[in-house]
Amino acid sequence: MKTQSAKAKGRRLQQWFRDLLIDKLGIHKEDIESRSMGAGGEDLIMSRSARDKFPYSIECKNQEKINIWESYKQAEENSKSYEPVVVMKRNNHKPLVLVDAKYFVELHNRVAKELTIDELLTEDKVK
Repeated sequence: MKTQSAKAKGRRLQQWFRDLLIDKLGIHKEDIESRSMGAGGEDLIMSRSARDKFPYSIECKNQEKINIWESYKQAEENSKSYEPVVVMKRNNHKPLVLVDAKYFVELHNRVAKELTIDELLTEDKVK
């Protein structure tokens, strides 16, 4: 794949995830933007109000073969004081999210205190 095509593929995933946050979390579109390809730092640039709703540092990888360890390391290096998250996708597969295991369990415990297991598993809560 040409470099230009690979960058366009990565940009599409960044923009898809940005749009998902705008849609599902009610973040204003001017409060979150996709960083230009090749620029250093987090893939999504967020304002303070966006960070209040979504306090994570995002690294997007839209590749057929991905080194998850290097991707997570990159997310950690760019994360500052925010929890690093890797959003990854490959052709004909749904996007997945990679987070630290301990953080994931802590997050689940916080959510489980507010919702029952049935509420957690309903499709309306997941979508």
